[in-house]
Formats: sequence, C-alpha cells, structure tokens
Amino acid sequence: MRALLIVNPKATATTPRTRDVLARALASDLKLDVVETERRGHAADLARHAVADGLDLVVTLGGDGTVNEVVNGLARSAVSLAVVPGGSTNVFARAIGLSPSPVEATGEILDALRAGRRRVINLGQADERYFTFCAGLGIDAEVVHVVEQRRRAGRRATPALYIRSAVRHFYTGCDRKEAPLTLQVPGEEPIPGLFNLVVANGRPWTYLGARSVDPCPEGDFDADLDLLGLTRLSTVTTLRVVRQMLVPRARVKGRRLVGRHDVPAFHVSAARPVALQLDGDFIGERTEVAFASVPDALSVVV
Repeated sequence: MRALLIVNPKATATTPRTRDVLARALASDLKLDVVETERRGHAADLARHAVADGLDLVVTLGGDGTVNEVVNGLARSAVSLAVVPGGSTNVFARAIGLSPSPVEATGEILDALRAGRRRVINLGQADERYFTFCAGLGIDAEVVHVVEQRRRAGRRATPALYIRSAVRHFYTGCDRKEAPLTLQVPGEEPIPGLFNLVVANGRPWTYLGARSVDPCPEGDFDADLDLLGLTRLSTVTTLRVVRQMLVPRARVKGRRLVGRHDVPAFHVSAARPVALQLDGDFIGERTEVAFASVPDALSVVV
C-alpha cells in the first residue's frame, strides 16, 4: 500500500524523535514517503497531490489543524485518511476512537490496516471548505483567534490558556449587547438575534484535558449537522450553558438557546463581520456562511 505521512513539525506533541519512531513503525507495513509541512495550506496541497498520484493512504502527524487541511485535499476521493495525534487536543482522532497517545494510536492504525478496517464518515462544509467535527461563528472563534495569536508569541496551547483567554475575552473583548447573527434553516422562518453559533458534525465539540465538551451531544459522523446558538451572552446564561456542556451526553437546555439536530443545510448571515473557526482553526471573518452536510465524504482508517 502506497502512503504519505504528512508531519507538522510545529505541532505541540511532535518531535523529530517521535516522527522517526512512528515513521519506522508505519513503514513496516506501508510503502511510505514522509513530508514535513512548511507553511499554512501546505498539508492540503500535499493531500491533493497524493490524490492525483493515486496513493492509497495519507497519514497525518499533527493536530486538528493539520487534519483539517489534509481532509480538504482528500474529501470525496478514493484515498483514505489515518490520523496520528500530534497536537495539543486532537479532538478528531479521539472522537473516532483513537488513543490520544501517538504511539498507541499508531499501533491501532496498523491493526486496522492489517484487518482492512475503514469507516466512511460525513463531513461538514462551510462555503467552500470542509470540516471534520466542528465549526463556530462568534465568541468561540474569537477565542480561537486570541489563542492562536498567543501561540505565535510563544505560549503553549494548554486547557488553561484557552480558559483564561475565554474568560478575559468574554468580559473585555466581545460585543455582548448587539447580536449579529441570523439563522435560516430551509422550511423555517429566519431566526435573528444570535450572538454565536456552534455547528457540530460529530461529538465532542472539544476537550478540556481529558474532559469532553458537548454543546451538541447528539452529533454524529454518520448524520447531518447539529447546531446550538445563544440569544443572550450574560454571565448567568453563559455559565449555565457551559456547565451543561461539561456533563457527558447531557442535552443543553435553556430559554436563551436555539438548537437543531440532524440538519442537512442552513445559512447564517451577520450584520457585521463575525469570526469563523473550523476544527479549532481561525479562518477569518465572514458576513454570511452556507453550511451543509456532505454524506460519505471521507474514508478513515480506524
């Protein structure tokens, strides 16, 4: 089997020694080439070349951002994906059942390859770009942007950094008075007055260390998209929602919430530019986004 290992050398848990050990293990069963990414978007380009060259498998060693780029190069192709967790959170790898340990996950991938196991999953799509497990418009994307800026300044991406950044941004950095978002689900009246919107293609949405965060606990890689929006960003409302999100499999409830399950497509418009994140990566600001579920779009070794 011809395979390409795409390594993000800047990923939190990736070191040259880790890369070499895992590459040797994978090469025992695969005809493997190894390439390190050099810039943002490079992983997507490498994945597209792998499709064009007729490879059988692309393996990622990096975080969710690397996975997202590769998925955008592989989506709807015959090339399978295998994910070795090498970032700080590794939501997608853990959500599909892999160990958070790179060594253990590599062993699980090799076992799956030998047994011929694949799982074909749905992807989410935001305009032209795919995502694996989540998207967000509003405060969560703004916090992602803040954390990315601090990481570029030398900070490590830890749960504590995300929590501190979220609390500080909630009180000093975001507009909690004018709700900019309007949700349009086909067949329904438009729903204005949303401060943020979380979109889930699976579950969990993210992790705080070992603890899952579940705004959309019914999210499933085999179903369409789930979503949750807030019509109020007061301290009391937000804390109540966050507390429910930390209870495994608990349905998030409240008068200030808008939720939908298993939606094939919907549209969001904004009265001002609003931050967008996909799979934990800040994409930029948008005034409108068309979301859709893409069935059977990706083959994953698991």
